Amino acid sequence: MSSDHVQSAERPTDDGGAPPGDAEAPFLDLLARGATADAYEQPVLRARAEGRPAERIAALEHAKLLALRVRAELEGRRRREAELSALFETAHDLAGLRDVDAVLQAIVQRARSLLGTDVAYLSLNDPARGDTYMRVTEGSVAARFQQLRLGMGEGLGGLVAQTARPYVTDDYFRDERFRHTTTIDAGVRDEGLVAILGVPLMLGPHVIGVLFAADRRARVFEREQIALLGSFAALAAAAIDTANLLTETRSALADLEHANEIIKDRSGVIERASDVHDRLAELVLRGGGVHDVAAAVSEVLDGTVEFTEADAAPADALEASRAEGHAVPHRDGWIAAVTAGGELLGALVLRGHPGLDPVDQRTLERAAMVTSLLLLARRSAAEAEQRVRGELLDDLLDARDRDPRLLRERAARLRADLDATHVVLAARLDTAAPDADQEADARRRLWSAASHLAATRQGLAAARDGGTVLLLPLAPGDTATDLARRTARHLGTAVHEPVTVGASAPVAHPAADPDAVVAGYEEGRRCLDALRLLGRAGDGAAAEDFGFLGLLLAGDRDIGGFVERTIGQVVAYDARRGTDLVRTLDAYFACGMSPARTKDALHVHVNTVAQRLERVGRLLGDDWQSPARALEIQLALRLHRLAGPAQS
Repeated sequence: MSSDHVQSAERPTDDGGAPPGDAEAPFLDLLARGATADAYEQPVLRARAEGRPAERIAALEHAKLLALRVRAELEGRRRREAELSALFETAHDLAGLRDVDAVLQAIVQRARSLLGTDVAYLSLNDPARGDTYMRVTEGSVAARFQQLRLGMGEGLGGLVAQTARPYVTDDYFRDERFRHTTTIDAGVRDEGLVAILGVPLMLGPHVIGVLFAADRRARVFEREQIALLGSFAALAAAAIDTANLLTETRSALADLEHANEIIKDRSGVIERASDVHDRLAELVLRGGGVHDVAAAVSEVLDGTVEFTEADAAPADALEASRAEGHAVPHRDGWIAAVTAGGELLGALVLRGHPGLDPVDQRTLERAAMVTSLLLLARRSAAEAEQRVRGELLDDLLDARDRDPRLLRERAARLRADLDATHVVLAARLDTAAPDADQEADARRRLWSAASHLAATRQGLAAARDGGTVLLLPLAPGDTATDLARRTARHLGTAVHEPVTVGASAPVAHPAADPDAVVAGYEEGRRCLDALRLLGRAGDGAAAEDFGFLGLLLAGDRDIGGFVERTIGQVVAYDARRGTDLVRTLDAYFACGMSPARTKDALHVHVNTVAQRLERVGRLLGDDWQSPARALEIQLALRLHRLAGPAQS
């Protein structure tokens, strides 16, 4: 059937039988922009709000259903492409296998990422002991869980290992299909797991282990996800089998070394490549960086290897290396592109070594692959920590009934001390973006910069209300104002745009008093709004910086603090010396700032009034009679009088 016939059969028509030609247009635009599913309701709702004919609304409803079907199909294809890509990359890893642990770790990491689970892990059978034990974990935080050994038929994993069939449970502790033991249940409870999927690792008809994906919440694993995990399990089994074959091959080469000089020389080359791999693996395991990898390869290849950013490397050679997937010669050296999933992360540049044999070339390429893994791991770790810091701050602001002990424990894992004095800071960009996408990108950059600052200062940060909120510790001798101004400068420099920051009064114990954190955030937002209204965009301030306006901005209406900041030195001077400076100030303002009328009100000589006012000037500063200062001083005098017994 032709497309015209399909349309006429499936689509409703407007008045007169003509097809609504433009009903699909808004949904095609949504498909092109990759909009969320909720956005597809808007054209229909808008048509109803505008009172469009029923035929028009029906046409839009039909177009919406077709568009959602296309969107679901596209999402499914993208997901399948990602799964196939991960399987292909894993198979590629197997082709250059040197360390089975590294490949198994990559398999577990990819399985966890694609299935979107909290934890993924792999266990291997131990024929000698008749059980199965943990070999590789990803996302696990409990030591006891990582050291579990499961007897055949014990726990979900033991059942999979015994029956050679996949098993899945959406609530582990309520599932009675397998035998629960105290040791296994304690390990699973330590890890906080609820939903678990396990598939067997098969070599021929034999089960050699189990690959798991698990969540810390109830979840139903779909059939496609079970099949995907099974594919990864097949690759893991192949990796183990390949590693065993590689071990046997090395042993055979060692036996033949004395029989043939050519084989002996070749064995030396293989050993050199293995040494490179071992050194790179050691670097990764002890947390080395990309420059450590470059230094290690420099020693092996007897040349100078450097890591450079993509824009600093020769463009033609870099593009050739990325396209071919191999290192390419360039002038007196070689260039190997550092890529991950099609993204160009940089390059390894070898200088002073124009000739490379295939093994050395492979060494440089392997180093580029390790470099990409390190860069991705660093990025993933940073993003994960940012999310965790944001979640903790969100809990302080939104879920104020949380257990303070748990809040402290979560903060301690982030090197934050919620029993120390902190300041809540509300930060926002002050330049308008030309469109929604650029505005969202600017907000992400602000959140990223704030998260990095919070990590370096042992604080917390989260995106909120179109801006960012930070909870930063207050150092001894520091003030909320100083912290707000430094934060505004730091964030503005990081995002290359003005950032305005409003600060709360210090919060003594955030974990024990989340309500104070909430009040502090509201106070910081009021200060932020005041700064913007006063035209002080890109600055930072706290309520104490706004004089008597600070009484309106502060969450606790700190009247005593305002009086102390404004006339505290005069009050203290009277208390120490027994003088009447406060009373003289009161009379002076009541008499219209006239010394002559003031001396009559106080029944003293005019010279006495002048001497007292001179003393006030030395205590409060030369500008104490300026209109703005005089207004604040009069308000402070009034509040001081209301707060205590009247001065005689």
